[in-house]
Amino acid sequence: MSDQKTKVVVIGAGPGGYAAAFRSADLGCEVTLIDERDTLGGVCLNEGCIPSKTLLHLAEFIQEYKASYEFGFSGVISNDKLLLNKTREYKNNIINSLTSGLGNIASRRKVKHVKGYAELISDTEVSVNGVTINFDYAIIAVGSSPVSLPNSPINERIWTSTEALELREIPDSLTIIGGGIIGLEMATIYAALGSSINIIELSNDLLPDFNKKHASIVKKSLIEKGCKFYFNTNVLKIETLPNKLTIHCKNDSSFTIDSDIVLSSIGRKSNAGKIGLENTLMTLEKGDIIPVDAQCRTNISNIFAIGDVTGMPMLAHRATHQGKIVAEVISGLKHKFSNEMIPKVAYTSPEIASVGLSESKNDLGIKIKNTSFPWMASGRNLASNGGDGLTTLHYCPDTLRILGGTIVGKNASELLGEVSIAICMGSTLKDLALVMHAHPTISETIAFAAEKALGTLTDL
Repeated sequence: MSDQKTKVVVIGAGPGGYAAAFRSADLGCEVTLIDERDTLGGVCLNEGCIPSKTLLHLAEFIQEYKASYEFGFSGVISNDKLLLNKTREYKNNIINSLTSGLGNIASRRKVKHVKGYAELISDTEVSVNGVTINFDYAIIAVGSSPVSLPNSPINERIWTSTEALELREIPDSLTIIGGGIIGLEMATIYAALGSSINIIELSNDLLPDFNKKHASIVKKSLIEKGCKFYFNTNVLKIETLPNKLTIHCKNDSSFTIDSDIVLSSIGRKSNAGKIGLENTLMTLEKGDIIPVDAQCRTNISNIFAIGDVTGMPMLAHRATHQGKIVAEVISGLKHKFSNEMIPKVAYTSPEIASVGLSESKNDLGIKIKNTSFPWMASGRNLASNGGDGLTTLHYCPDTLRILGGTIVGKNASELLGEVSIAICMGSTLKDLALVMHAHPTISETIAFAAEKALGTLTDL
């Protein structure tokens, strides 16, 4: 006999898990939300998205402050212990504010939050803290963990993004292994704080999920900030010495890099293998990925999975949308999830953001053309010392319908929403060109890109 019973049990309280729990409660379900942390929010809120954006804000402030020298200001930002302590305090206050807010929301919705490690013991039962809970439906939302660097020694000076976001110290030299989004965001933060940055990437370029033309603007900016890139480079081993780490590398030749800290940023892996799936008839792919259908249902009809455990792209907003859809499906609504319109953002300096189809991400055989407007021709961007940037719309040459967009520049993530709406509404270049945008704004570059393709642009 089970000790307790609930209609919906949600395993994992990250952005997908708490969204699924809250939406299920809104739809009248009795919900138990299980997570190993004292607070809700998962990796994203506690040691991922929110702390990284807090430190990226600090990096942006430092960059803006240094740029103010052109206006006649002077002074030096000190990277001393007081700065680190105040920054940690500021970051932790933001996290505490958000987690306490989620706790209040859970309480208000009468979602039962259980702290502990969940283990599925059958298709209808989960064990936590020695208590067995019987459920009608389960939603697996346990997220992912950093991939360990192969053959890497265990050493306190070899970090993952988790340790990097704790802001333990500002190393004189930091070597980042991996040129993806997380690695480059960490490079942005620590370069602003004064570290000398090396970035080692196994492939021949950075940011593989984005158009190379736009990614090259990010690379150029990081190089200007002092970052050094090593492409097509394999890390053979890391040697730990008393006062440094030596990274043994190989590309066309063998060489070494000495560094105070090494940050491993080579990807993340699903946590699906940590919750007792072997006690069920659950099917897995690639060892730890849970395959799901368009309603996020697994091969077990009453068990759903959302977020990173379901594979790429591993993004918080994808998990959130999946969580809401699952709650609605459980409640009898006929909804489904699509991977086609997921925004992707690297919060580097400048930011790079994309959504929908592009020429480089088109495996459907659809005809696509591009139209772009450079930010160096934007009055607002120049007045704001915004640096280089580019707004590109991807469209069908026959119908002029918007199929995607890629934007690189300051706050590109905020601009991308207009493109997402245009795609979802079936808008064309003419529709965007006819929208009157305030002047001077960066958002004008979207209309200008459309006008450029239509031959009506007067600003270039």
